[in-house]
Amino acid sequence: MNILLTGGAGYIGSHAAVVLCAAGHNVVILDNFCNSQHSVLDRLTKIVGKPMPCIEGDIRDTLLLEKVLKDYKIETVMHFAGLKAVGESVQNPLDYFDNNVGGTISLLHAMRSNNVKSMVFSSSATVYGMPNYLPLDEAHPTQAKNPYGRSKLHIEEILTDLAASDPAWHISFLRYFNPVGAHESGLIGEDPNGIPNNLVPYIAQVALGRLPHLNVYGDDYPTADGSGVRDYIHVMDLAEGHLAALNYIQQQPGVCVFNLGSGKGSSVFEVVKVFENENASSIPLKVTMRRIGDVSECYAKVDKANIHLNWKATRTLQDMCRSTWNFQKNHKCANQ
Repeated sequence: MNILLTGGAGYIGSHAAVVLCAAGHNVVILDNFCNSQHSVLDRLTKIVGKPMPCIEGDIRDTLLLEKVLKDYKIETVMHFAGLKAVGESVQNPLDYFDNNVGGTISLLHAMRSNNVKSMVFSSSATVYGMPNYLPLDEAHPTQAKNPYGRSKLHIEEILTDLAASDPAWHISFLRYFNPVGAHESGLIGEDPNGIPNNLVPYIAQVALGRLPHLNVYGDDYPTADGSGVRDYIHVMDLAEGHLAALNYIQQQPGVCVFNLGSGKGSSVFEVVKVFENENASSIPLKVTMRRIGDVSECYAKVDKANIHLNWKATRTLQDMCRSTWNFQKNHKCANQ
């Protein structure tokens, strides 16, 4: 199958590209490289053994998208492209709605013009907002509390309305929790521009000496060790979930939604300890005040994906920490 990956040079998109190529699909990447590097393309070539076509462009460029879909005879789209930092979205909400929502509408226009009506959409557990109960299942009310989460939720609503208007659409929303880790080769992994927003990449930067210490935002939560608990999923498990969703929607018209997570929570202190043990490192900590809006615990119920997609996260927190460090070390050496 010919598959377009919007944002395919990014963290999750690049790992999905590897999994899709291994399954025999033809992958085409479209990326504007606002939060990814061109060097990822060479690294992907080393992993899969052949170059992937890549078009540098923006999803808001509808004419470009129409040309790409036509020229490469695209049959389905995995839509990863989007801005994704919660704090930044609060500061620049218009940018987030323009890029994420406006870009998706542009993409959908191009897809409809080319009669491409199959999509796996990269959504987020942020659409749930504050948990009413745990674990979070797909029936939990959606009540996003920040512009990033609301942009994802608006896209879900647009896609739902689109599928209701035309039964030829086959769409899956994948609401994932906290992707962590890197490909086993150490060639690709999470490499954000600037200071990392996520826990494990931040820990790795501290281990490398690029950051002085890890800020722990609160140690007085009602959890086993007082620190916040989150659901971490290895990025390769997540990528395999995208392949499973792609296979599922080929026979399933309309919209379907799945949580992708490990199904269990790990605390900040637990993650730090595992990272230290697995990588023989010491991570200085500084406990500070809770951040406004943070919850004590958040983790997924993943039964639906287990049953319908025949998918389950198999990699451990230890695997996540080891692979993160392997990538960071390799990436540091490559840039020296």
